[in-house]
Amino acid sequence: MTNALNWFEIPVSDMDRAHRFWQSVLAEDLKIEQFGGRPHALFPSRERGVGGALVKDEQRKPTADGSLIYLNVDGRLDACVARVAKAGGAIVLPRTGIGEHGFIAMVRDPEGNVVGLHSMT
Repeated sequence: MTNALNWFEIPVSDMDRAHRFWQSVLAEDLKIEQFGGRPHALFPSRERGVGGALVKDEQRKPTADGSLIYLNVDGRLDACVARVAKAGGAIVLPRTGIGEHGFIAMVRDPEGNVVGLHSMT
């Protein structure tokens, strides 16, 4: 196994709102495409075989109670966290050291999903 994760999906009910939020927080473009008749906003991925998307799918609902994923914001954690409230989200856990593994924060997006952010610095 090359990576423990190769794809993730964050469910959304309002793609426009979720798309604006994550583009603002990450300060990166999320490309919108259709797969299987469902809109996806693709997170930037530089490594082949590792990626994910926001997905609007009537069968899946946003939640703070499901799996927790961490987005790689290496070197940008503080800047990303600083943009959360202005973009319409909330800080669930501020920047927190996790020893030799760097730092994390957790945010709640306007859809209600809780997502982790991770940085080594």
